[in-house]
Amino acid sequence: MRAEILSIGSELVSGQNLDTNSRWLSQQLGMLGVTVAYHTTLGDEMDDHLEAFRTAVGRAGLVLMTGGLGPTQDDLTREALALCAGVQLVEDAASLAAIAAIFERRNRPMADRNRVQAMFPEGAEPLPNPIGTAPGIWMKIGGAWVAAMPGVPSEMRRMFDDEVVPRLRGLGLGGRHIIHRKINLFGRGESDIERDAMDLTARGRIPEVGITASEATISFRITGSGETEEEAIRQAEPTAATIYERFGPMIVGEGTADVADGLFAELARTGATIATAESCTGGLIARMITAISGVSPYYLGGAVTYSNASKTTMLGVPTERIEAHGAVSPEVAAAMAEGIRNRLGATIGISTTGVAGPTGGTPEKPVGLVYLGLATADGTETRRLDLGIERPRDFIQIFSAKSALNWARLVLREV
Repeated sequence: MRAEILSIGSELVSGQNLDTNSRWLSQQLGMLGVTVAYHTTLGDEMDDHLEAFRTAVGRAGLVLMTGGLGPTQDDLTREALALCAGVQLVEDAASLAAIAAIFERRNRPMADRNRVQAMFPEGAEPLPNPIGTAPGIWMKIGGAWVAAMPGVPSEMRRMFDDEVVPRLRGLGLGGRHIIHRKINLFGRGESDIERDAMDLTARGRIPEVGITASEATISFRITGSGETEEEAIRQAEPTAATIYERFGPMIVGEGTADVADGLFAELARTGATIATAESCTGGLIARMITAISGVSPYYLGGAVTYSNASKTTMLGVPTERIEAHGAVSPEVAAAMAEGIRNRLGATIGISTTGVAGPTGGTPEKPVGLVYLGLATADGTETRRLDLGIERPRDFIQIFSAKSALNWARLVLREV
């Protein structure tokens, strides 16, 4: 069975709110063995509702909807479902009593408008909502089963788990298990990595492998399936092993793990410590490190030395070095890394200095030029990043921060 998920609300199509419901529902359906073929987002217009609903029930066997079940005039889901099915709306006494009881528990009068939330397309089954005033709707339109749920994420998730999943299992769904394994890499571009993985990402391959990029981190997503969870895991394992063998040093972790997590693993393994000196990244490296629980023994601290004066006073970078080479230079990056390492007594000191843009660039030092520094007891090295003047400021900062973290990670891998 193929499924479609519809998210309803003008606040979603306008960009005011982010649709997190569709992603969560897709993940849950995937674990039940249901393939999600479409995501549709629509605003609060009746004509759009009818067109989207009729399209969905015509091409999917299961349609899940979130939003549009409130009491206001722009909540159109129940009315549109009735029109789509060619039936009338009827009041459900039990649902009305449940809604009234919620208001009574909250010591609030129930507005007459809330009665509309107890109206259902004729023949539909109400889905109880124990934590909100909007019951859901379960019905069949043509050959498609339809579940309409509240847009509030907590209410939607509770209703899906308690009411929708049992009904899906009653339809014979959920017998097959699907697992997703996400392996994250850093250090090369998406197309560059895919060039070395064409056999893995080929269409029709089992298990399926996709490749995505987010904030310069590249991810392989393996989808395994089987009659049991163990069988699905076994199906995915050989492909994961191939990825590890082929891209080993680039792999920073799995699931939500990113470059900082990979560095943390090496810090914990070796017992090394690290300190950071940042200019163009403005504390982003420190933020990435300290977002990880348990990193305290290994991260000794950092300094954001954005001005030339602070580089001298806080890190001991010689004024004459800045005057001779400029703040954005390998010489200053080296001095920053050495300065923070010496002041805090860390195993490794890392630094960033560059032109994040969009202003401040020159022909000699354009936007996107960044120097990294890394100091250890064995000496100091620098690296140059040419990220391009067309890159936005946040990308330059994120990529630079991750590059510095990844450099330290790779150094510790050799220990």
